[in-house]
Amino acid sequence: MQRFCNIVTDSVAKRFDKGIELVEDIPGRGAKAEKGFQIVYNASLFLRHGDEVTYDSRSIALYRDHLNIQQIGSVELIDHTTTLGKRQPIACVEKSLYGMQAGGFREILASPHLCYGEKGIDGLIPPNAMLRVQLWVQDVRSTN
Repeated sequence: MQRFCNIVTDSVAKRFDKGIELVEDIPGRGAKAEKGFQIVYNASLFLRHGDEVTYDSRSIALYRDHLNIQQIGSVELIDHTTTLGKRQPIACVEKSLYGMQAGGFREILASPHLCYGEKGIDGLIPPNAMLRVQLWVQDVRSTN
């Protein structure tokens, strides 16, 4: 199966926003996400050298009211729901969701100040860590 996408090589990496480098962008269909739109998405986070950031999803879902866990076979997916402009996810995720469409995929490299900064997350993300973030948008809804 051939994959149609826009892969950005290191030599021509696109600065998506200050502190965000666009690595890959696959457009979806329908309305483009903008401020005030409600977005349902899945995300994977990786440390710069490739280790996936894993966590107890049940604890995270209970802590953050905009998450929903769904089980598909042996795979657990966490659906994140956010309204753009309300600053619910970390800054690099919110900034990267703008312009995405349902069915779209985006991979970015994000500077620490747009992730978890100098504090990090004890046992998961070291202080001042740059993250590689993969985003899959499930749904884009206008709230008007």
